[in-house]
Amino acid sequence: MADQAFISNDAAAARDVLIEAARAAGRVALAHFRAGERTRAHIRLKGGGSPVTEADLAVDSFLKGALIQAFPDAGWLSEETEDDPSRLVRSRLLVVDPIDGTRAFIDGDKRWAVSIALVVAGRPVAGVVHAPALDETYAAAAGAGASLNGRAVAVSAHAQLDGARIGGPRSMVHAIESGAGLSLRLEPKIPSLAYRLALAARGALDLAIASERSHDWDVAAADLILAEAGGILVDASGEGLIYNREETLHPALFAASKKLIGPLLAAADLARTGRNPTLAPGA
Repeated sequence: MADQAFISNDAAAARDVLIEAARAAGRVALAHFRAGERTRAHIRLKGGGSPVTEADLAVDSFLKGALIQAFPDAGWLSEETEDDPSRLVRSRLLVVDPIDGTRAFIDGDKRWAVSIALVVAGRPVAGVVHAPALDETYAAAAGAGASLNGRAVAVSAHAQLDGARIGGPRSMVHAIESGAGLSLRLEPKIPSLAYRLALAARGALDLAIASERSHDWDVAAADLILAEAGGILVDASGEGLIYNREETLHPALFAASKKLIGPLLAAADLARTGRNPTLAPGA
């Protein structure tokens, strides 16, 4: 009952706290960012070979201090903090990616973001994707809609897959086109997954997809923003995502309006199985 009361009464207030924290964190990151040039921030490689900079760590430390103070009963899950299993017994969880798109940040590409979500009972109730170098702040609260810099946003009204604007891995997009006999408008690579999904939420993309192995921190905030904008984020079976599980990894993910998600999943299934009767043998 307490969690339901939180969702209905306090999600918007939580969203506003996350917006303030994300913008402040963005200023921390911008101190190390050089648009169009490589960062001077110290860089090291993590265990899996992905880079992390001193800016990632500074933002993570700043956000942990600010958000744990604001939400003292919440657990903590961040890409740049060692996972603490005690989060699993908390009904509320802060899910953070200090800099989503670190490689873009390093190279001076402005399309990176600070991503923060507050999850209650497995689903985000407040979320922010803030792109500091672009001065774009996407935010949502459960039941209160989604916004970009304070103005309401909505998913694209595009009515069919053919000709749709899509963001995602080139290999996945080409497989869907080939398997389902479609022509899609693939946008240039969008390095931050959170930002890619936010673009779908505001209608700048009709569709967005992600390869397998995204984590909770990559998608939790954008998941809510997309949902509150009238869209949906699901796996290949059409199931929505549950957060604060022991395993933070997700399979391939698909985002679209509610009108296009079914056709998109059907096209992805054709790409996997090759069962398209309109294609000639061997096509």
